[in-house]
Amino acid sequence: MLRVTKLTDYATVVLTVLAANPSLVLSAPELAERAGLETPTVSKLLKPLAQAGLVEGFRGANGGYRLTRAPESISLVEIVEAMEGPLAMTECSIHEGNCGIQDSCHVRANWRHINDVVADALRSVSLAQMLVPPRPADPPLPGARRIDLRLANI
Repeated sequence: MLRVTKLTDYATVVLTVLAANPSLVLSAPELAERAGLETPTVSKLLKPLAQAGLVEGFRGANGGYRLTRAPESISLVEIVEAMEGPLAMTECSIHEGNCGIQDSCHVRANWRHINDVVADALRSVSLAQMLVPPRPADPPLPGARRIDLRLANI
């Protein structure tokens, strides 16, 4: 199953809290309260987000965190990669030489293409867009198949 980790999901929630108030500097406890998460979890998320350059921290009595860029310029692929590392559908999608059948494999190029499609989809959605409720689904096209979707319990 393809899915982001719970921490990546939570990181997106925390970043949307910051995106909703881009001029505010919020402490980890304030972020936790607004996001509905525990403070230790939020503190754990902020370190890789800061290392990736998505948030900046300020020390002192009025310290806290804020986004380093406008929410419109932060894409979901940046958030996923900050939390999980480079996006890779398969090991060979990003690293050559890690597979025993690499020389005879006929699906590697297809997996790379799928990897690129997923990365482009995540790249096309900004943090600002995550603040907007989704629009109602379009009616299915004639002859289209419905794919059932189940959301993971978090």
